[in-house]
Amino acid sequence: MAKCEICGKGVTFGIKVSHSHRRSNRTWKPNIRKVKAMVAGTPKTISVCSRCLRSNKVTRAN
Repeated sequence: MAKCEICGKGVTFGIKVSHSHRRSNRTWKPNIRKVKAMVAGTPKTISVCSRCLRSNKVTRAN
């Protein structure tokens, strides 16, 4: 699975519990986007989560 290259956010595991309390495994996947960003002064395609994009932790390349 992809990880955010800025904050390191990745897949989280847990347990899904139904109404009758049957338990099964599940995953929460982060909202990862491929973005062309400026890295060390050069444009490069990186994987970034939507929260890092929203909080302007990434400078987009034009």
